[in-house]
Amino acid sequence: MSGDEGEPGAQPNSRLSVWTWRILTGLAVLLFGLTLFNASWLAPTPRGTLRLIASRGVSQLFDHAGVTEDSCTATRIEPPVHDRIENTTRSMTDAQRLGASMVQVQVVSTADGRLALFHDWNLDCRTNGHGPTRGATLAQLQGLDPGYGYTADGKTFPLRGQQGTHIPSLEEGLAALPGTSMLFTLKSHDPAEADRLVMGLKAAQREVEQRGDAFTGDPALLARIHAAFPGAWTYSKQGVKACTVGYLKTGWFGIVPEACRNGTLMVPVDRGWAFAGWPNRLLARMAKVGGRVVVVGPQGSPRLGMGLTLPEQLSQVPADFKDFVLVDDIWTIGPSLHPDRDFRTQAQIDAANAGLDRRRARGD
Repeated sequence: MSGDEGEPGAQPNSRLSVWTWRILTGLAVLLFGLTLFNASWLAPTPRGTLRLIASRGVSQLFDHAGVTEDSCTATRIEPPVHDRIENTTRSMTDAQRLGASMVQVQVVSTADGRLALFHDWNLDCRTNGHGPTRGATLAQLQGLDPGYGYTADGKTFPLRGQQGTHIPSLEEGLAALPGTSMLFTLKSHDPAEADRLVMGLKAAQREVEQRGDAFTGDPALLARIHAAFPGAWTYSKQGVKACTVGYLKTGWFGIVPEACRNGTLMVPVDRGWAFAGWPNRLLARMAKVGGRVVVVGPQGSPRLGMGLTLPEQLSQVPADFKDFVLVDDIWTIGPSLHPDRDFRTQAQIDAANAGLDRRRARGD
Protein backbone atom coordinates (compact mmCIF):
# COMPACT_ATOMS: atom_id res chain seq x y z
CA MET A 1 0.00 0.00 0.00
CA SER A 2 2.71 2.42 0.91
CA GLY A 3 4.49 1.76 -2.39
CA ASP A 4 1.31 2.50 -4.35
CA GLU A 5 0.80 5.73 -2.45
CA GLY A 6 4.27 6.93 -3.46
CA GLU A 7 3.73 6.43 -7.21
CA PRO A 8 1.52 9.46 -7.96
CA GLY A 9 4.09 11.82 -6.35
CA ALA A 10 6.91 10.59 -8.61
CA GLN A 11 5.38 11.69 -11.94
CA PRO A 12 5.27 15.49 -11.35
CA ASN A 13 8.87 15.43 -10.17
CA SER A 14 9.81 13.50 -13.28
CA ARG A 15 8.00 15.99 -15.52
CA LEU A 16 9.67 18.88 -13.67
CA SER A 17 13.10 17.37 -14.26
CA VAL A 18 12.38 16.99 -17.98
CA TRP A 19 11.23 20.59 -18.32
CA THR A 20 14.17 21.86 -16.28
CA TRP A 21 16.51 19.97 -18.57
CA ARG A 22 14.78 21.37 -21.66
CA ILE A 23 14.92 24.96 -20.35
CA LEU A 24 18.58 24.67 -19.41
CA THR A 25 19.40 23.11 -22.76
CA GLY A 26 17.52 25.87 -24.57
CA LEU A 27 19.34 28.54 -22.62
CA ALA A 28 22.67 26.88 -23.34
CA VAL A 29 21.88 26.74 -27.07
CA LEU A 30 20.78 30.40 -27.01
CA LEU A 31 23.94 31.44 -25.18
CA PHE A 32 26.10 29.49 -27.62
CA GLY A 33 24.27 31.04 -30.56
CA LEU A 34 24.64 34.58 -29.25
CA THR A 35 28.31 34.00 -28.48
CA LEU A 36 28.96 32.64 -31.97
CA PHE A 37 26.90 35.41 -33.58
CA ASN A 38 29.00 38.02 -31.77
CA ALA A 39 32.38 36.32 -32.10
CA SER A 40 35.12 38.88 -32.60
CA TRP A 41 36.91 36.76 -35.21
CA LEU A 42 33.91 36.97 -37.56
CA ALA A 43 34.81 40.61 -38.22
CA PRO A 44 37.91 41.67 -40.18
CA THR A 45 40.95 42.73 -38.19
CA PRO A 46 40.72 46.53 -37.76
CA ARG A 47 43.33 48.65 -39.50
CA GLY A 48 45.27 51.46 -37.93
CA THR A 49 46.94 51.79 -34.56
CA LEU A 50 45.98 52.16 -30.93
CA ARG A 51 45.75 55.87 -30.13
CA LEU A 52 46.26 57.42 -26.71
CA ILE A 53 44.28 60.43 -25.52
CA ALA A 54 46.27 62.29 -22.87
CA SER A 55 43.79 63.71 -20.39
CA ARG A 56 44.92 67.28 -19.53
CA GLY A 57 48.29 66.57 -21.16
CA VAL A 58 51.03 65.58 -18.71
CA SER A 59 49.31 66.32 -15.43
CA GLN A 60 49.36 65.73 -11.70
CA LEU A 61 47.08 62.83 -10.71
CA PHE A 62 44.74 63.29 -7.77
CA ASP A 63 42.31 61.37 -5.57
CA HIS A 64 38.85 61.50 -7.18
CA ALA A 65 36.91 60.17 -4.16
CA GLY A 66 34.17 62.64 -3.28
CA VAL A 67 35.20 65.17 -5.94
CA THR A 68 32.51 67.63 -7.06
CA GLU A 69 32.46 70.53 -9.50
CA ASP A 70 33.59 72.84 -6.68
CA SER A 71 36.38 70.62 -5.27
CA CYS A 72 39.94 71.93 -5.28
CA THR A 73 41.78 69.02 -6.88
CA ALA A 74 45.15 70.80 -6.69
CA THR A 75 45.19 70.05 -2.96
CA ARG A 76 44.45 66.35 -3.55
CA ILE A 77 47.39 65.46 -5.79
CA GLU A 78 49.72 62.52 -5.36
CA PRO A 79 53.30 63.39 -4.36
CA PRO A 80 54.60 64.86 -7.64
CA VAL A 81 56.98 62.74 -9.74
CA HIS A 82 57.39 65.48 -12.38
CA ASP A 83 56.87 69.24 -12.53
CA ARG A 84 54.37 69.53 -15.41
CA ILE A 85 51.14 71.47 -14.92
CA GLU A 86 47.98 70.53 -16.80
CA ASN A 87 46.80 72.61 -19.75
CA THR A 88 50.12 74.43 -20.13
CA THR A 89 51.96 74.32 -23.45
CA ARG A 90 54.84 72.38 -21.89
CA SER A 91 52.40 69.78 -20.60
CA MET A 92 50.76 69.52 -24.02
CA THR A 93 53.95 69.18 -26.07
CA ASP A 94 55.46 66.66 -23.65
CA ALA A 95 52.31 64.53 -23.87
CA GLN A 96 52.67 64.45 -27.65
CA ARG A 97 56.38 63.63 -27.40
CA LEU A 98 55.58 60.70 -25.08
CA GLY A 99 53.17 59.13 -27.56
CA ALA A 100 49.79 60.83 -27.24
CA SER A 101 47.84 60.91 -30.50
CA MET A 102 45.37 63.37 -29.00
CA VAL A 103 45.72 65.84 -26.12
CA GLN A 104 42.75 66.98 -24.07
CA VAL A 105 42.53 70.60 -22.89
CA GLN A 106 39.85 72.60 -21.08
CA VAL A 107 38.63 75.84 -22.63
CA VAL A 108 37.43 78.90 -20.69
CA SER A 109 36.30 82.37 -21.79
CA THR A 110 37.96 85.48 -20.38
CA ALA A 111 36.48 88.84 -19.43
CA ASP A 112 37.86 90.44 -22.59
CA GLY A 113 36.35 87.89 -24.97
CA ARG A 114 39.41 85.68 -25.43
CA LEU A 115 39.83 81.96 -24.74
CA ALA A 116 42.30 80.46 -22.30
CA LEU A 117 43.19 76.85 -21.51
CA PHE A 118 42.38 76.32 -17.85
CA HIS A 119 40.30 73.88 -15.80
CA ASP A 120 38.65 75.65 -12.87
CA TRP A 121 35.65 77.94 -12.50
CA ASN A 122 37.60 79.93 -9.89
CA LEU A 123 41.22 81.02 -9.60
CA ASP A 124 41.66 80.44 -5.87
CA CYS A 125 42.44 76.71 -6.05
CA ARG A 126 45.37 76.42 -8.47
CA THR A 127 46.69 79.94 -8.80
CA ASN A 128 47.65 82.94 -6.68
CA GLY A 129 44.63 84.77 -8.06
CA HIS A 130 41.12 85.15 -6.63
CA GLY A 131 37.58 85.16 -7.93
CA PRO A 132 35.85 83.67 -11.00
CA THR A 133 38.12 82.69 -13.87
CA ARG A 134 35.76 84.29 -16.37
CA GLY A 135 35.99 87.58 -14.51
CA ALA A 136 39.67 88.02 -15.43
CA THR A 137 41.15 89.21 -18.71
CA LEU A 138 43.59 87.04 -20.60
CA ALA A 139 46.46 89.33 -19.55
CA GLN A 140 45.44 89.01 -15.91
CA LEU A 141 45.26 85.21 -16.17
CA GLN A 142 48.67 85.06 -17.78
CA GLY A 143 50.15 87.10 -14.95
CA LEU A 144 49.20 84.41 -12.42
CA ASP A 145 51.22 81.42 -11.22
CA PRO A 146 49.33 78.32 -12.51
CA GLY A 147 51.17 75.99 -10.13
CA TYR A 148 50.74 78.05 -6.98
CA GLY A 149 48.12 75.90 -5.22
CA TYR A 150 49.36 72.37 -5.93
CA THR A 151 50.19 70.40 -2.78
CA ALA A 152 50.18 66.76 -1.73
CA ASP A 153 50.56 67.40 2.00
CA GLY A 154 49.07 70.86 2.56
CA LYS A 155 52.46 72.20 3.65
CA THR A 156 54.76 72.14 0.63
CA PHE A 157 54.01 73.60 -2.80
CA PRO A 158 56.61 72.16 -5.20
CA LEU A 159 55.10 73.54 -8.42
CA ARG A 160 55.14 77.22 -7.47
CA GLY A 161 57.17 79.78 -9.37
CA GLN A 162 58.09 77.90 -12.55
CA GLN A 163 59.77 80.31 -14.93
CA GLY A 164 58.11 80.63 -18.31
CA THR A 165 54.97 78.71 -17.29
CA HIS A 166 51.64 80.51 -17.60
CA ILE A 167 48.00 79.90 -18.44
CA PRO A 168 48.04 79.71 -22.25
CA SER A 169 45.64 81.30 -24.69
CA LEU A 170 43.83 79.15 -27.24
CA GLU A 171 46.22 80.45 -29.89
CA GLU A 172 49.26 79.38 -27.88
CA GLY A 173 47.78 75.92 -27.40
CA LEU A 174 47.13 75.53 -31.11
CA ALA A 175 50.66 76.66 -31.92
CA ALA A 176 52.06 74.11 -29.47
CA LEU A 177 50.30 71.20 -31.23
CA PRO A 178 50.04 72.12 -34.91
CA GLY A 179 50.14 68.52 -36.09
CA THR A 180 48.47 66.71 -33.19
CA SER A 181 44.75 66.12 -32.62
CA MET A 182 43.23 68.03 -29.72
CA LEU A 183 40.18 67.24 -27.58
CA PHE A 184 38.56 70.51 -26.49
CA THR A 185 36.48 70.27 -23.32
CA LEU A 186 33.86 73.01 -22.98
CA LYS A 187 32.86 73.23 -19.32
CA SER A 188 30.52 76.20 -19.79
CA HIS A 189 26.84 76.07 -20.76
CA ASP A 190 27.12 79.39 -22.59
CA PRO A 191 26.66 78.99 -26.38
CA ALA A 192 28.80 82.08 -26.91
CA GLU A 193 31.80 80.10 -25.70
CA ALA A 194 31.31 77.56 -28.49
CA ASP A 195 30.98 80.37 -31.03
CA ARG A 196 34.18 81.94 -29.69
CA LEU A 197 36.01 78.62 -30.02
CA VAL A 198 34.81 78.19 -33.61
CA MET A 199 36.00 81.69 -34.48
CA GLY A 200 39.35 81.09 -32.80
CA LEU A 201 39.93 77.85 -34.65
CA LYS A 202 39.00 79.40 -37.99
CA ALA A 203 41.13 82.47 -37.34
CA ALA A 204 44.10 80.20 -36.65
CA GLN A 205 43.29 78.33 -39.90
CA ARG A 206 43.13 75.10 -37.94
CA GLU A 207 42.03 72.24 -40.19
CA VAL A 208 39.79 70.77 -37.53
CA GLU A 209 38.25 67.87 -39.43
CA GLN A 210 41.43 66.90 -41.29
CA ARG A 211 43.45 67.10 -38.08
CA GLY A 212 40.96 64.88 -36.25
CA ASP A 213 40.14 67.32 -33.46
CA ALA A 214 37.31 66.46 -31.06
CA PHE A 215 34.96 68.35 -28.75
CA THR A 216 33.05 67.42 -25.60
CA GLY A 217 30.68 69.33 -23.37
CA ASP A 218 27.08 70.53 -23.22
CA PRO A 219 24.94 69.19 -26.12
CA ALA A 220 23.73 72.69 -27.02
CA LEU A 221 27.31 73.91 -27.42
CA LEU A 222 28.29 70.83 -29.37
CA ALA A 223 25.46 71.47 -31.81
CA ARG A 224 27.07 74.80 -32.67
CA ILE A 225 30.46 73.14 -33.06
CA HIS A 226 28.91 70.51 -35.34
CA ALA A 227 27.27 73.19 -37.49
CA ALA A 228 30.69 74.76 -38.07
CA PHE A 229 32.64 71.51 -38.43
CA PRO A 230 30.18 68.77 -39.54
CA GLY A 231 32.86 66.11 -39.80
CA ALA A 232 34.41 66.70 -36.37
CA TRP A 233 34.06 64.24 -33.51
CA THR A 234 31.73 65.61 -30.83
CA TYR A 235 30.35 63.85 -27.76
CA SER A 236 28.53 64.70 -24.57
CA LYS A 237 28.33 62.83 -21.27
CA GLN A 238 24.65 62.17 -21.93
CA GLY A 239 25.32 60.85 -25.42
CA VAL A 240 28.08 58.50 -24.24
CA LYS A 241 25.81 57.08 -21.55
CA ALA A 242 22.92 56.55 -23.98
CA CYS A 243 25.13 54.78 -26.52
CA THR A 244 27.06 52.65 -24.03
CA VAL A 245 24.06 51.53 -21.95
CA GLY A 246 21.98 51.04 -25.07
CA TYR A 247 24.58 48.79 -26.68
CA LEU A 248 24.91 46.71 -23.51
CA LYS A 249 21.17 46.03 -23.78
CA THR A 250 20.88 45.34 -27.53
CA GLY A 251 24.36 44.58 -28.83
CA TRP A 252 24.12 40.84 -28.18
CA PHE A 253 21.29 40.72 -30.72
CA GLY A 254 23.35 42.61 -33.29
CA ILE A 255 21.42 45.85 -32.77
CA VAL A 256 23.38 49.10 -32.53
CA PRO A 257 21.17 51.71 -30.82
CA GLU A 258 20.38 54.96 -32.59
CA ALA A 259 22.27 56.81 -29.84
CA CYS A 260 25.48 55.29 -31.21
CA ARG A 261 25.00 56.74 -34.70
CA ASN A 262 27.90 59.18 -35.04
CA GLY A 263 28.22 58.65 -31.30
CA THR A 264 30.78 57.48 -28.77
CA LEU A 265 30.83 54.24 -26.81
CA MET A 266 33.14 53.86 -23.80
CA VAL A 267 34.41 50.45 -22.69
CA PRO A 268 36.08 50.05 -19.26
CA VAL A 269 39.39 48.26 -19.75
CA ASP A 270 38.30 45.49 -17.34
CA ARG A 271 34.77 45.08 -18.75
CA GLY A 272 35.30 44.29 -22.42
CA TRP A 273 33.67 40.88 -21.95
CA ALA A 274 30.32 42.59 -21.31
CA PHE A 275 30.22 44.20 -24.77
CA ALA A 276 28.95 42.03 -27.59
CA GLY A 277 31.54 41.38 -30.29
CA TRP A 278 34.46 42.80 -28.32
CA PRO A 279 36.67 43.99 -29.86
CA ASN A 280 36.59 43.50 -33.64
CA ARG A 281 32.90 42.96 -34.23
CA LEU A 282 32.03 45.87 -31.94
CA LEU A 283 34.47 48.14 -33.76
CA ALA A 284 33.03 47.11 -37.12
CA ARG A 285 29.46 47.77 -35.96
CA MET A 286 30.35 51.19 -34.58
CA ALA A 287 32.31 52.11 -37.72
CA LYS A 288 29.28 51.20 -39.82
CA VAL A 289 27.19 53.84 -38.03
CA GLY A 290 29.99 56.42 -37.89
CA GLY A 291 30.64 55.85 -34.20
CA ARG A 292 33.84 55.69 -32.16
CA VAL A 293 34.97 53.47 -29.31
CA VAL A 294 37.10 54.67 -26.40
CA VAL A 295 38.66 52.38 -23.81
CA VAL A 296 38.61 54.00 -20.37
CA GLY A 297 40.01 53.04 -16.97
CA PRO A 298 38.80 50.17 -14.79
CA GLN A 299 35.61 50.44 -12.78
CA GLY A 300 35.14 50.18 -9.06
CA SER A 301 37.50 52.49 -7.19
CA PRO A 302 36.15 55.95 -6.25
CA ARG A 303 39.74 57.20 -6.19
CA LEU A 304 40.20 56.74 -9.92
CA GLY A 305 39.51 59.14 -12.77
CA MET A 306 38.26 58.21 -16.22
CA GLY A 307 41.52 57.12 -17.83
CA LEU A 308 44.20 54.49 -17.40
CA THR A 309 46.64 55.14 -14.56
CA LEU A 310 49.02 52.14 -14.68
CA PRO A 311 51.17 50.89 -17.59
CA GLU A 312 50.11 47.26 -17.02
CA GLN A 313 46.50 48.20 -17.76
CA LEU A 314 47.51 48.38 -21.42
CA SER A 315 47.88 44.59 -21.38
CA GLN A 316 44.11 44.37 -20.83
CA VAL A 317 43.49 46.14 -24.14
CA PRO A 318 43.19 43.51 -26.92
CA ALA A 319 45.99 43.58 -29.46
CA ASP A 320 43.41 43.99 -32.25
CA PHE A 321 41.85 47.09 -30.72
CA LYS A 322 42.52 50.02 -33.06
CA ASP A 323 40.76 53.05 -31.64
CA PHE A 324 41.21 55.41 -28.70
CA VAL A 325 42.39 54.77 -25.13
CA LEU A 326 41.90 57.52 -22.55
CA VAL A 327 44.98 57.92 -20.36
CA ASP A 328 45.26 59.89 -17.13
CA ASP A 329 49.00 59.23 -16.70
CA ILE A 330 50.68 59.71 -20.07
CA TRP A 331 53.97 60.28 -18.20
CA THR A 332 54.28 56.54 -17.53
CA ILE A 333 51.84 54.89 -19.94
CA GLY A 334 53.12 56.69 -23.05
CA PRO A 335 56.68 55.33 -22.72
CA SER A 336 55.28 51.88 -21.94
CA LEU A 337 53.57 51.79 -25.35
CA HIS A 338 56.24 53.83 -27.18
CA PRO A 339 59.61 53.20 -25.46
CA ASP A 340 61.43 54.75 -28.40
CA ARG A 341 59.81 58.11 -27.55
CA ASP A 342 60.82 58.16 -23.88
CA PHE A 343 62.85 61.32 -23.29
CA ARG A 344 62.74 61.15 -19.47
CA THR A 345 65.98 61.08 -17.50
CA GLN A 346 66.82 58.10 -15.33
CA ALA A 347 66.05 60.15 -12.23
CA GLN A 348 62.61 61.00 -13.64
CA ILE A 349 61.98 57.35 -14.52
CA ASP A 350 62.96 56.25 -11.01
CA ALA A 351 60.66 58.85 -9.46
CA ALA A 352 57.80 57.79 -11.76
CA ASN A 353 58.29 54.12 -10.86
CA ALA A 354 58.21 54.98 -7.16
CA GLY A 355 54.94 56.82 -7.74
CA LEU A 356 53.49 53.81 -9.57
CA ASP A 357 54.47 51.56 -6.66
CA ARG A 358 52.61 53.86 -4.24
CA ARG A 359 49.57 53.79 -6.54
CA ARG A 360 49.64 49.99 -6.73
CA ALA A 361 50.01 49.71 -2.96
CA ARG A 362 46.79 51.72 -2.55
CA GLY A 363 45.03 49.22 -4.79
CA ASP A 364 44.39 51.66 -7.63
